[in-house]
Amino acid sequence: MVSQESDGIWVTLKEVIAANHEEVFACLTTEAGLIRWFPVTCSVDLRTGGSITLGMDAKFRRRHTLPILDYDPGGRITWGWSPGVDELVVPIHWTVTPDVEEGSRVIHRHGPFTADMEGALLAANDAESWRWYLCNLKAVLEAKVDMRRERPL
Repeated sequence: MVSQESDGIWVTLKEVIAANHEEVFACLTTEAGLIRWFPVTCSVDLRTGGSITLGMDAKFRRRHTLPILDYDPGGRITWGWSPGVDELVVPIHWTVTPDVEEGSRVIHRHGPFTADMEGALLAANDAESWRWYLCNLKAVLEAKVDMRRERPL
């Protein structure tokens, strides 16, 4: 969902994943977990002020370094995400909470983007990409299928 709030435009995506809370959260915070659904390779310095370097190819030629803006080992991490425009960094707030009946609830909250046409287009583009990756996370954990092999983004 893309919404306009008082400080700008926000992307909020929610997903219930039939997997253990710790396993889901590890997919956002550890090298082994991230590689399962998002980058091809990565390195993680897991702490507030640390960083995640995503390797989008096996030789680490295409890489993105994300600052870790906030980290709570109980189920919250905030990445600094660059949507590809100049040096803009837009925080992504991830929250993973256990759900006794269904597994884990994942909330991806991303913003604020500027409340103009450029910001709206960036938010919409990011929402589309992140929805795909969040579905891939669900597919990997529930069905053991990595959609990057079946239908790359």
